[in-house]
Amino acid sequence: MKKKMIQKLLTLTLSAAMVLGALTGCGGDADSQSSQPEESTKESSEESKSSEASQESQGSEDEVSQSEESESSSGTAEGAGMEGWSAFAENVTLKIPVYDRGAEGVPDVKDNYWTKWVQENFGDQYNITVQYIPITRTQVMQDYALLSSSQNLPTILMEYDYDKLATWAEEGYLQTIDLDAFQEVAPTYYGKMVENNQLVYTELNDEKYFVLAERPYYNTTPNFITFYRLDWLEQVGYDHIPLDRGEYLDAMQKIMDAGIAEHPGGGAMFASQGGEQVYSTREFPLNEEEWAMYGDFNIPSMSWPAHKEVLRRANEDYNLGITNPEYYTIDATTAEANFTTGKTYAYGAYMAPSMPILDTFYANNPDAKLAVYTFVSEERKTQPDPVVGDYPLYRADNAFGMTIGFSNFASEDEVKAAWMYLEWMIQPENLHTIQWGVEGETYNLDENGFEVAVSDYEGEYKLGYNGNKDYWCAVIEARNVGDMYDNIKLNSPKGYPQDFTEEITAIYDLNVKKAELGYPISDALFAVTINSVDEYRGDLQMKYAEFKDQLVMCAPEEFDALYDQLAQEYLDMGYQEILDERKAAYEAGKTTKLPDNQKAN
Repeated sequence: MKKKMIQKLLTLTLSAAMVLGALTGCGGDADSQSSQPEESTKESSEESKSSEASQESQGSEDEVSQSEESESSSGTAEGAGMEGWSAFAENVTLKIPVYDRGAEGVPDVKDNYWTKWVQENFGDQYNITVQYIPITRTQVMQDYALLSSSQNLPTILMEYDYDKLATWAEEGYLQTIDLDAFQEVAPTYYGKMVENNQLVYTELNDEKYFVLAERPYYNTTPNFITFYRLDWLEQVGYDHIPLDRGEYLDAMQKIMDAGIAEHPGGGAMFASQGGEQVYSTREFPLNEEEWAMYGDFNIPSMSWPAHKEVLRRANEDYNLGITNPEYYTIDATTAEANFTTGKTYAYGAYMAPSMPILDTFYANNPDAKLAVYTFVSEERKTQPDPVVGDYPLYRADNAFGMTIGFSNFASEDEVKAAWMYLEWMIQPENLHTIQWGVEGETYNLDENGFEVAVSDYEGEYKLGYNGNKDYWCAVIEARNVGDMYDNIKLNSPKGYPQDFTEEITAIYDLNVKKAELGYPISDALFAVTINSVDEYRGDLQMKYAEFKDQLVMCAPEEFDALYDQLAQEYLDMGYQEILDERKAAYEAGKTTKLPDNQKAN
């Protein structure tokens, strides 16, 4: 197939249904919110139906669409889906990205029992050579840029952040796809996108680029949980996790005074490519224009009062000694080690039956007592974040998991092999095996028939990071048995001195209540390209890391003047242009809207 290089996109077009109707269900009905995904990839949140399943590719007469089959291709003439597949006449190499997280104690991400299992059970059946390409988790954009420069992109490009895929399309990394052809090859995968109302996200600039993985329980799931040192709190007179800022500061001071921890708040350097979460310091209900202008997670919203308050509290923690004064030298690995060795009060991680952080923590602190939730009263259902916020607002996940595109350097057969891989992986028997492994080895069944991971398994079938998630995330974002209470039983940490299932269930119940009240916040999506974002994002993220350190470490009496000075510099560096462009898009009706229960009158 002759590949066409994509021209610089002038507009990012989402469907009118997305622009005018998306997000209307967010936080409204508890049942629909907890059972149907709806949100943004990092960061979007919208749900809408598309009446069109595909769009014809545009191009010159010698360009071949994805739906046309060559003589050497695996055909689907005998029927859609796996029944119509046959082996490729000539071997096809399928390159699939997998995160290399630098985690200790997990198999080599590109060569282990499970990569071989995929090859033997999928690749060998269809004359496909499956290669896994390591992508550094913290340097995704750099890694893909290097692979593109050498024309060695993986066949599949996938990321949680929708805007990264848009950037790749704009830079010419991706080819357009024919969703009719995709449906023919992968009807199960396509059907799941239809079921979850995801077709609207497949399109950029009136052309189809993406397919999307499922993300169950997008705005109520407690997948990311924070572990607190309840034993420390009990030593200083608390029987619960602090419920407000005053209790938090009091508890931390008492922990320091008792000599339990020198700097219990710990801390870590700001990742220049990360964002700054300012959800719980926003005024609620939300001003819709401000939400559209400032509410992006990836670019810190410096100059916005909600952002200023986050840094003010960080400055207070630093000057009180709660934060480690050397925090700016502490990377993510060291921050985790500081928690597992008993130096810091809290640490957050994604829930899984087997969690390396808990393995190490309990090995170092066998008598420790952790908590993830406070059972106090019904008031807890609307309590704010005690560390940074005055409102119980939090950032909702996306309505979809991975956004998946296909390399512009890939041949027609290579792209088709990628579609086959997605369809094969989503089959229940294949998905279950790669998620759980081998019964009696990596997991056992409990009395209710639920899988229980063997947390200390070190044999031949050892799973990769977070239960092989970086392989099956192309299909679904979390293990899902259809009921959140059963999911929690299935995925909560197992085999540790403490069982957190009841507390995590309470977090889910709390999140459902918060969703009813409109507290989960999704970032705005734009139906036009905000060109200044691509132009200034990298420089602003890097400069913000420098500005944040200055503001955290300054004397409290210097904070306001310094913040105003640095915020103006930040605006002058390009952030003002971003705000102006977003505001213009909002005023032109080119953004998603807030649901009524989040919007100020």
